[in-house]
Amino acid sequence: MTAYERGWSKLKNGELLDIAEKEGFELLITTDLNLRHQQNLQARRIAIIVLSTPSWRRIQRAIPAVVQAVDAASPGSYVQVEIP
Repeated sequence: MTAYERGWSKLKNGELLDIAEKEGFELLITTDLNLRHQQNLQARRIAIIVLSTPSWRRIQRAIPAVVQAVDAASPGSYVQVEIP
């Protein structure tokens, strides 16, 4: 499910994280490399995975690394997946 599909595409990062947690989402996957620096993630319950590129073609080639990050995610965790 995407933020766009939920009608959340206009929300700022903090608002998006708030509503995603409120709605019961356990994981957010984003390509916003600045998220960690723009938000205080210490008290977050949602796991966050940041992909190093928005390029769908490159992400598709790195699916195993993304799946591994998803499988290892835990409440409040943050990981950046470097995609060549």
